Amino acid sequence: MQAARGTSLSHDDSSIRDNQLVPSRARVWTLLFAVFALLYAVDQVTKWLAVDRLTGQPDKQLIGDLLVLHLTRNAGAAFSTGTAYTGLFTSLAFVAVLVVLWLSRRVRSSLWAVAFGLLLAGIVGNLTDRIFRSPGALRGHVVDFLMLPHWPIFNVADMCINVAAALVLVQAFRGIRLDGSRVDRRTDDEPPAS
Repeated sequence: MQAARGTSLSHDDSSIRDNQLVPSRARVWTLLFAVFALLYAVDQVTKWLAVDRLTGQPDKQLIGDLLVLHLTRNAGAAFSTGTAYTGLFTSLAFVAVLVVLWLSRRVRSSLWAVAFGLLLAGIVGNLTDRIFRSPGALRGHVVDFLMLPHWPIFNVADMCINVAAALVLVQAFRGIRLDGSRVDRRTDDEPPAS
């Protein structure tokens, strides 16, 4: 039928059709950086409070044994792995920030903006510790203070990274690209939906 009309839907046309209300670039960037700023601030304030209130103190139970405040400083990655590679983790974090900022230029979806804001807050939150905390610049240990049973001790930045990863998976599963368009999962032989 479309051939009879002499037109066919291009990829760009179907993207516009599926996303009639794509937010403006300014709105998406405002959302991304608002999420980043809010959660980065929460991460830094909670780390400051943890160091101030938990240093030299016994663990504090928030929800029985389910959620406990336990201050630790982590030179490595999750489960304190790679503690001899703090400098490498710092370098990788710098690269990750640049990659997220570079990819953010293409974001035109509100959910992608939230995911990137969370990811940026998490990476920069822990990178701040690597830069400014002891034992020295670019070798600093990350402040962790939230403890669940059978799980590595973590912080707000770690939560941001995990939630961002979940949102990225949701968007990928839904077939939503960074620009808000939907992946066309039809094969070339399938007729377009009416």
